[in-house]
Amino acid sequence: MTAADTRAPRVSTIELFFDLVFVFTVTQLASVLVHHVDWAHTGQVLLMLGLIWWMYAGYNWLTNAVAPSSTTRRTLLLAGMVGFLIISLAVPEAFHEDGWAFGIGYAIVIVVHSTLFLHADDNGSIGRAIANLAPINGLCAALVLTGGFLHGGWRTGLWAAALAVIVAAPYLQRMGSWTINAGHFAERHGLVVIVAIGESVVAIGLAFRDAHLDAGTLAVAVLGLAIAYYLYWTYFSGDEARAEHALHAETDPARKARLGVFAYGYAHVLLLAGIVGTAVGVELSVGHATEPLPWPSAVVLSAGVAVFLLGHAWFLRLMGIPGIVYRLIGALGVLAAIPLGHWRALAQLAAVLVVMMATAITRDLRTVRQTRTTQIHDFGR
Repeated sequence: MTAADTRAPRVSTIELFFDLVFVFTVTQLASVLVHHVDWAHTGQVLLMLGLIWWMYAGYNWLTNAVAPSSTTRRTLLLAGMVGFLIISLAVPEAFHEDGWAFGIGYAIVIVVHSTLFLHADDNGSIGRAIANLAPINGLCAALVLTGGFLHGGWRTGLWAAALAVIVAAPYLQRMGSWTINAGHFAERHGLVVIVAIGESVVAIGLAFRDAHLDAGTLAVAVLGLAIAYYLYWTYFSGDEARAEHALHAETDPARKARLGVFAYGYAHVLLLAGIVGTAVGVELSVGHATEPLPWPSAVVLSAGVAVFLLGHAWFLRLMGIPGIVYRLIGALGVLAAIPLGHWRALAQLAAVLVVMMATAITRDLRTVRQTRTTQIHDFGR
Protein backbone atom coordinates (compact mmCIF):
# COMPACT_ATOMS: atom_id res chain seq x y z
CA MET A 1 0.00 0.00 0.00
CA THR A 2 1.35 3.40 -0.97
CA ALA A 3 1.45 6.44 1.24
CA ALA A 4 -1.35 7.97 -0.78
CA ASP A 5 -3.54 4.95 -0.17
CA THR A 6 -3.16 5.19 3.60
CA ARG A 7 -3.35 8.96 3.83
CA ALA A 8 -6.40 9.85 1.76
CA PRO A 9 -9.85 9.56 3.36
CA ARG A 10 -12.96 7.89 2.00
CA VAL A 11 -15.58 10.03 0.30
CA SER A 12 -16.76 12.90 2.50
CA THR A 13 -20.28 14.27 2.78
CA ILE A 14 -19.33 17.52 1.05
CA GLU A 15 -18.09 15.50 -1.92
CA LEU A 16 -21.44 13.75 -2.07
CA PHE A 17 -23.12 17.16 -1.89
CA PHE A 18 -20.92 18.23 -4.80
CA ASP A 19 -22.00 15.15 -6.77
CA LEU A 20 -25.67 16.00 -6.27
CA VAL A 21 -25.09 19.42 -7.81
CA PHE A 22 -23.16 17.90 -10.70
CA VAL A 23 -25.81 15.27 -11.44
CA PHE A 24 -28.32 18.08 -11.96
CA THR A 25 -26.49 18.63 -15.25
CA VAL A 26 -27.30 15.03 -16.22
CA THR A 27 -30.99 15.70 -15.57
CA GLN A 28 -30.80 18.87 -17.66
CA LEU A 29 -29.11 17.05 -20.53
CA ALA A 30 -31.87 14.42 -20.47
CA SER A 31 -34.51 17.16 -20.62
CA VAL A 32 -32.95 18.49 -23.85
CA LEU A 33 -33.37 15.11 -25.54
CA VAL A 34 -36.87 14.57 -24.20
CA HIS A 35 -37.99 17.65 -26.13
CA HIS A 36 -35.75 17.16 -29.18
CA VAL A 37 -34.99 13.55 -30.09
CA ASP A 38 -32.88 14.00 -33.23
CA TRP A 39 -29.28 13.65 -34.34
CA ALA A 40 -28.43 17.35 -33.97
CA HIS A 41 -29.54 17.60 -30.35
CA THR A 42 -28.01 14.21 -29.54
CA GLY A 43 -24.67 15.49 -30.79
CA GLN A 44 -25.05 18.66 -28.74
CA VAL A 45 -25.89 16.70 -25.60
CA LEU A 46 -22.91 14.38 -26.06
CA LEU A 47 -20.60 17.34 -26.67
CA MET A 48 -21.77 19.09 -23.50
CA LEU A 49 -21.58 15.86 -21.51
CA GLY A 50 -17.98 15.31 -22.60
CA LEU A 51 -16.96 18.83 -21.60
CA ILE A 52 -18.78 18.72 -18.27
CA TRP A 53 -17.62 15.23 -17.32
CA TRP A 54 -13.97 16.15 -17.87
CA MET A 55 -14.12 18.79 -15.19
CA TYR A 56 -16.25 16.70 -12.85
CA ALA A 57 -13.62 13.98 -13.15
CA GLY A 58 -11.01 16.66 -12.49
CA TYR A 59 -12.67 17.40 -9.15
CA ASN A 60 -12.59 13.67 -8.35
CA TRP A 61 -8.84 13.69 -8.88
CA LEU A 62 -8.66 16.88 -6.85
CA THR A 63 -10.40 15.57 -3.73
CA ASN A 64 -8.54 12.27 -4.13
CA ALA A 65 -5.30 14.20 -3.64
CA VAL A 66 -6.50 17.19 -1.59
CA ALA A 67 -9.07 16.36 1.09
CA PRO A 68 -11.67 19.16 1.56
CA SER A 69 -10.78 19.29 5.24
CA SER A 70 -10.39 23.04 5.82
CA THR A 71 -12.79 25.96 5.66
CA THR A 72 -10.90 27.47 2.73
CA ARG A 73 -11.01 24.26 0.71
CA ARG A 74 -14.69 23.70 1.42
CA THR A 75 -15.46 27.29 0.43
CA LEU A 76 -13.57 26.88 -2.81
CA LEU A 77 -15.42 23.62 -3.42
CA LEU A 78 -18.67 25.55 -2.95
CA ALA A 79 -17.47 28.00 -5.61
CA GLY A 80 -16.95 25.01 -7.91
CA MET A 81 -20.54 23.92 -7.20
CA VAL A 82 -21.70 27.40 -8.21
CA GLY A 83 -19.90 26.96 -11.52
CA PHE A 84 -21.58 23.58 -12.13
CA LEU A 85 -24.96 25.04 -11.16
CA ILE A 86 -24.55 27.83 -13.73
CA ILE A 87 -23.59 25.25 -16.34
CA SER A 88 -26.64 23.15 -15.46
CA LEU A 89 -29.04 26.07 -15.73
CA ALA A 90 -27.53 27.03 -19.10
CA VAL A 91 -27.67 23.50 -20.61
CA PRO A 92 -31.20 23.67 -22.14
CA GLU A 93 -30.34 26.75 -24.20
CA ALA A 94 -26.55 26.40 -24.29
CA PHE A 95 -26.50 26.33 -28.11
CA HIS A 96 -28.78 29.34 -28.29
CA GLU A 97 -29.04 32.42 -26.07
CA ASP A 98 -27.46 30.92 -22.91
CA GLY A 99 -24.13 29.88 -24.38
CA TRP A 100 -22.38 32.75 -22.61
CA ALA A 101 -23.60 31.47 -19.22
CA PHE A 102 -22.37 27.96 -20.02
CA GLY A 103 -18.95 29.40 -20.88
CA ILE A 104 -18.76 31.50 -17.72
CA GLY A 105 -19.81 28.58 -15.53
CA TYR A 106 -17.19 26.39 -17.19
CA ALA A 107 -14.48 28.98 -16.65
CA ILE A 108 -15.42 29.26 -12.96
CA VAL A 109 -15.19 25.49 -12.56
CA ILE A 110 -11.71 25.38 -14.09
CA VAL A 111 -10.33 28.41 -12.20
CA VAL A 112 -11.55 27.00 -8.87
CA HIS A 113 -10.13 23.58 -9.72
CA SER A 114 -6.63 24.96 -10.38
CA THR A 115 -6.83 27.24 -7.34
CA LEU A 116 -7.70 24.34 -5.05
CA PHE A 117 -4.83 22.27 -6.38
CA LEU A 118 -2.34 25.12 -5.97
CA HIS A 119 -3.64 25.75 -2.44
CA ALA A 120 -2.75 22.18 -1.45
CA ASP A 121 0.00 21.77 1.12
CA ASP A 122 2.06 19.00 -0.42
CA ASN A 123 5.61 17.88 -0.94
CA GLY A 124 5.59 19.25 -4.46
CA SER A 125 4.21 16.30 -6.45
CA ILE A 126 0.72 17.79 -6.62
CA GLY A 127 2.16 21.12 -7.72
CA ARG A 128 4.08 19.43 -10.53
CA ALA A 129 0.99 17.53 -11.63
CA ILE A 130 -1.27 20.58 -11.78
CA ALA A 131 1.48 22.56 -13.51
CA ASN A 132 1.19 20.07 -16.38
CA LEU A 133 -2.60 20.03 -16.36
CA ALA A 134 -3.45 23.71 -15.78
CA PRO A 135 -2.42 24.91 -19.28
CA ILE A 136 -4.57 22.17 -20.86
CA ASN A 137 -7.58 23.09 -18.73
CA GLY A 138 -6.91 26.78 -19.35
CA LEU A 139 -7.03 26.21 -23.11
CA CYS A 140 -10.32 24.33 -22.73
CA ALA A 141 -11.76 27.16 -20.63
CA ALA A 142 -10.71 29.74 -23.24
CA LEU A 143 -12.27 27.74 -26.07
CA VAL A 144 -15.55 27.12 -24.22
CA LEU A 145 -15.81 30.69 -22.93
CA THR A 146 -15.06 32.22 -26.34
CA GLY A 147 -17.46 29.85 -28.04
CA GLY A 148 -20.17 30.81 -25.57
CA PHE A 149 -20.12 34.38 -26.85
CA LEU A 150 -20.16 33.37 -30.51
CA HIS A 151 -22.98 31.79 -32.46
CA GLY A 152 -23.79 28.96 -34.82
CA GLY A 153 -20.93 26.95 -36.23
CA TRP A 154 -18.32 28.99 -34.36
CA ARG A 155 -19.70 27.91 -30.99
CA THR A 156 -19.98 24.27 -32.01
CA GLY A 157 -16.52 24.30 -33.56
CA LEU A 158 -14.78 25.85 -30.56
CA TRP A 159 -16.54 23.55 -28.10
CA ALA A 160 -15.67 20.54 -30.27
CA ALA A 161 -12.04 21.74 -30.31
CA ALA A 162 -12.13 21.90 -26.49
CA LEU A 163 -13.38 18.31 -26.39
CA ALA A 164 -10.57 17.28 -28.75
CA VAL A 165 -8.05 18.81 -26.35
CA ILE A 166 -9.67 16.84 -23.52
CA VAL A 167 -9.39 13.55 -25.43
CA ALA A 168 -5.72 14.27 -26.12
CA ALA A 169 -4.99 15.45 -22.57
CA PRO A 170 -3.59 12.14 -21.22
CA TYR A 171 -0.97 12.22 -23.97
CA LEU A 172 -0.03 15.85 -23.32
CA GLN A 173 1.11 15.47 -19.70
CA ARG A 174 3.25 13.25 -17.53
CA MET A 175 0.79 10.86 -15.98
CA GLY A 176 3.37 9.44 -13.57
CA SER A 177 3.22 12.63 -11.49
CA TRP A 178 -0.32 11.82 -10.33
CA THR A 179 -1.13 9.56 -7.38
CA ILE A 180 -4.42 7.76 -6.79
CA ASN A 181 -6.02 6.47 -3.62
CA ALA A 182 -7.86 3.48 -5.09
CA GLY A 183 -10.51 3.21 -2.37
CA HIS A 184 -11.56 6.85 -2.52
CA PHE A 185 -11.32 6.99 -6.33
CA ALA A 186 -13.48 3.93 -6.96
CA GLU A 187 -16.00 4.87 -4.29
CA ARG A 188 -16.43 8.41 -5.65
CA HIS A 189 -17.11 7.21 -9.18
CA GLY A 190 -19.47 4.53 -7.92
CA LEU A 191 -21.41 7.13 -5.97
CA VAL A 192 -21.90 9.38 -8.98
CA VAL A 193 -23.19 6.41 -10.98
CA ILE A 194 -25.78 5.51 -8.33
CA VAL A 195 -26.77 9.16 -7.85
CA ALA A 196 -27.20 9.56 -11.61
CA ILE A 197 -29.36 6.43 -11.78
CA GLY A 198 -31.42 7.77 -8.87
CA GLU A 199 -31.85 11.14 -10.55
CA SER A 200 -32.99 9.38 -13.72
CA VAL A 201 -35.70 7.61 -11.72
CA VAL A 202 -36.79 10.99 -10.33
CA ALA A 203 -36.90 12.43 -13.85
CA ILE A 204 -38.98 9.50 -15.05
CA GLY A 205 -41.32 9.93 -12.09
CA LEU A 206 -41.83 13.61 -12.92
CA ALA A 207 -42.93 12.60 -16.41
CA PHE A 208 -45.98 10.94 -14.83
CA ARG A 209 -47.29 14.18 -13.31
CA ASP A 210 -49.83 14.80 -16.07
CA ALA A 211 -50.36 11.16 -17.06
CA HIS A 212 -53.63 9.36 -16.43
CA LEU A 213 -52.98 6.38 -14.17
CA ASP A 214 -54.16 3.14 -15.74
CA ALA A 215 -52.72 -0.35 -16.09
CA GLY A 216 -50.53 0.61 -19.03
CA THR A 217 -49.13 3.71 -17.33
CA LEU A 218 -48.33 1.77 -14.16
CA ALA A 219 -46.68 -0.95 -16.24
CA VAL A 220 -44.39 1.64 -17.84
CA ALA A 221 -43.48 2.96 -14.38
CA VAL A 222 -42.68 -0.51 -13.02
CA LEU A 223 -40.68 -1.53 -16.09
CA GLY A 224 -38.79 1.78 -16.04
CA LEU A 225 -37.85 1.26 -12.40
CA ALA A 226 -36.82 -2.34 -13.07
CA ILE A 227 -34.59 -1.28 -15.97
CA ALA A 228 -32.94 1.34 -13.74
CA TYR A 229 -32.43 -1.39 -11.14
CA TYR A 230 -30.60 -3.57 -13.63
CA LEU A 231 -28.39 -0.64 -14.61
CA TYR A 232 -27.52 -0.55 -10.92
CA TRP A 233 -27.03 -4.32 -10.81
CA THR A 234 -24.76 -4.24 -13.85
CA TYR A 235 -22.36 -1.86 -12.14
CA PHE A 236 -22.70 -2.92 -8.49
CA SER A 237 -22.65 -6.70 -8.75
CA GLY A 238 -19.14 -6.93 -7.36
CA ASP A 239 -17.24 -5.58 -10.35
CA GLU A 240 -16.81 -2.21 -8.64
CA ALA A 241 -14.94 -3.93 -5.78
CA ARG A 242 -12.86 -6.00 -8.21
CA ALA A 243 -11.95 -2.84 -10.10
CA GLU A 244 -10.92 -1.11 -6.89
CA HIS A 245 -8.65 -4.03 -6.02
CA ALA A 246 -7.16 -4.05 -9.53
CA LEU A 247 -6.48 -0.31 -9.34
CA HIS A 248 -4.95 -0.68 -5.89
CA ALA A 249 -2.73 -3.55 -7.07
CA GLU A 250 -1.24 -1.51 -9.91
CA THR A 251 2.21 -0.35 -8.80
CA ASP A 252 3.33 1.65 -11.83
CA PRO A 253 2.21 5.27 -11.16
CA ALA A 254 1.89 6.17 -14.83
CA ARG A 255 -0.17 3.08 -15.69
CA LYS A 256 -2.30 3.56 -12.58
CA ALA A 257 -3.03 7.15 -13.61
CA ARG A 258 -3.91 6.06 -17.13
CA LEU A 259 -6.33 3.47 -15.73
CA GLY A 260 -7.88 6.31 -13.75
CA VAL A 261 -8.29 8.40 -16.91
CA PHE A 262 -9.52 5.73 -19.30
CA ALA A 263 -11.45 3.31 -17.04
CA TYR A 264 -12.91 5.82 -14.61
CA GLY A 265 -12.91 8.76 -16.98
CA TYR A 266 -13.69 7.86 -20.56
CA ALA A 267 -15.54 4.59 -19.87
CA HIS A 268 -17.64 6.22 -17.17
CA VAL A 269 -18.78 9.03 -19.45
CA LEU A 270 -20.35 6.29 -21.59
CA LEU A 271 -22.13 5.00 -18.49
CA LEU A 272 -23.59 8.45 -17.85
CA ALA A 273 -24.54 8.85 -21.51
CA GLY A 274 -26.32 5.50 -21.27
CA ILE A 275 -28.19 6.58 -18.14
CA VAL A 276 -29.32 9.76 -19.92
CA GLY A 277 -30.51 7.85 -22.98
CA THR A 278 -32.33 5.23 -20.91
CA ALA A 279 -34.14 7.87 -18.85
CA VAL A 280 -35.15 9.74 -22.00
CA GLY A 281 -36.46 6.57 -23.62
CA VAL A 282 -38.57 5.63 -20.60
CA GLU A 283 -39.90 9.19 -20.27
CA LEU A 284 -40.94 9.19 -23.92
CA SER A 285 -42.84 5.94 -23.31
CA VAL A 286 -45.05 7.55 -20.66
CA GLY A 287 -48.56 7.93 -22.01
CA HIS A 288 -47.85 5.61 -24.95
CA ALA A 289 -47.79 2.22 -23.23
CA THR A 290 -49.95 0.40 -25.75
CA GLU A 291 -49.09 2.63 -28.69
CA PRO A 292 -46.24 2.50 -31.20
CA LEU A 293 -43.24 4.63 -30.28
CA PRO A 294 -41.80 6.87 -32.98
CA TRP A 295 -38.55 5.40 -34.29
CA PRO A 296 -36.35 8.06 -32.60
CA SER A 297 -37.94 7.32 -29.21
CA ALA A 298 -37.56 3.56 -29.64
CA VAL A 299 -33.94 3.97 -30.72
CA VAL A 300 -32.94 6.21 -27.82
CA LEU A 301 -34.42 3.78 -25.28
CA SER A 302 -32.48 0.74 -26.49
CA ALA A 303 -29.40 2.76 -27.44
CA GLY A 304 -29.22 4.24 -23.95
CA VAL A 305 -29.12 0.81 -22.31
CA ALA A 306 -26.72 -0.49 -24.97
CA VAL A 307 -24.30 2.41 -24.46
CA PHE A 308 -24.34 1.78 -20.71
CA LEU A 309 -23.55 -1.91 -21.25
CA LEU A 310 -20.81 -1.13 -23.78
CA GLY A 311 -19.31 1.43 -21.43
CA HIS A 312 -19.25 -1.15 -18.66
CA ALA A 313 -17.72 -3.73 -21.02
CA TRP A 314 -14.94 -1.27 -21.82
CA PHE A 315 -14.46 -0.60 -18.11
CA LEU A 316 -14.15 -4.35 -17.42
CA ARG A 317 -11.70 -4.72 -20.31
CA LEU A 318 -9.47 -1.93 -19.05
CA MET A 319 -9.49 -3.27 -15.49
CA GLY A 320 -8.86 -6.87 -16.56
CA ILE A 321 -12.16 -8.17 -15.15
CA PRO A 322 -14.12 -11.01 -16.83
CA GLY A 323 -17.73 -10.65 -17.95
CA ILE A 324 -17.26 -8.58 -21.09
CA VAL A 325 -19.07 -11.06 -23.34
CA TYR A 326 -22.24 -10.84 -21.25
CA ARG A 327 -22.29 -7.06 -21.58
CA LEU A 328 -21.78 -7.26 -25.34
CA ILE A 329 -24.54 -9.84 -25.74
CA GLY A 330 -26.82 -7.68 -23.63
CA ALA A 331 -26.09 -4.62 -25.78
CA LEU A 332 -26.92 -6.53 -28.97
CA GLY A 333 -30.08 -7.92 -27.38
CA VAL A 334 -31.50 -4.55 -26.31
CA LEU A 335 -30.73 -3.07 -29.73
CA ALA A 336 -32.61 -5.93 -31.34
CA ALA A 337 -35.67 -4.87 -29.32
CA ILE A 338 -35.98 -1.54 -31.15
CA PRO A 339 -38.58 -2.76 -33.70
CA LEU A 340 -40.80 -3.93 -30.83
CA GLY A 341 -41.06 -0.35 -29.61
CA HIS A 342 -42.36 0.74 -33.00
CA TRP A 343 -45.13 -1.81 -32.44
CA ARG A 344 -45.86 -1.23 -28.73
CA ALA A 345 -43.87 0.73 -26.15
CA LEU A 346 -44.55 -1.86 -23.44
CA ALA A 347 -43.22 -4.63 -25.65
CA GLN A 348 -39.86 -2.91 -26.04
CA LEU A 349 -39.60 -2.04 -22.36
CA ALA A 350 -40.36 -5.64 -21.39
CA ALA A 351 -37.89 -7.04 -23.93
CA VAL A 352 -35.10 -4.70 -22.75
CA LEU A 353 -35.75 -5.75 -19.16
CA VAL A 354 -35.71 -9.47 -20.01
CA VAL A 355 -32.40 -9.13 -21.87
CA MET A 356 -30.83 -7.24 -18.99
CA MET A 357 -32.13 -9.75 -16.44
CA ALA A 358 -30.97 -12.75 -18.45
CA THR A 359 -27.43 -11.51 -19.06
CA ALA A 360 -26.93 -10.13 -15.53
CA ILE A 361 -28.25 -13.21 -13.72
CA THR A 362 -26.44 -15.67 -16.02
CA ARG A 363 -23.16 -13.84 -15.54
CA ASP A 364 -23.61 -13.68 -11.75
CA LEU A 365 -24.52 -17.38 -11.47
CA ARG A 366 -21.40 -18.31 -13.41
CA THR A 367 -19.30 -16.06 -11.18
CA VAL A 368 -20.75 -17.73 -8.06
CA ARG A 369 -20.03 -21.21 -9.45
CA GLN A 370 -16.45 -20.25 -10.31
CA THR A 371 -15.95 -18.79 -6.83
CA ARG A 372 -17.26 -21.95 -5.18
CA THR A 373 -15.05 -24.13 -7.38
CA THR A 374 -12.01 -22.07 -6.46
CA GLN A 375 -12.86 -22.26 -2.74
CA ILE A 376 -13.31 -26.05 -2.91
CA HIS A 377 -10.01 -26.38 -4.77
CA ASP A 378 -8.20 -24.22 -2.22
CA PHE A 379 -9.75 -26.20 0.63
CA GLY A 380 -8.62 -29.46 -0.96
CA ARG A 381 -5.08 -28.19 -1.17
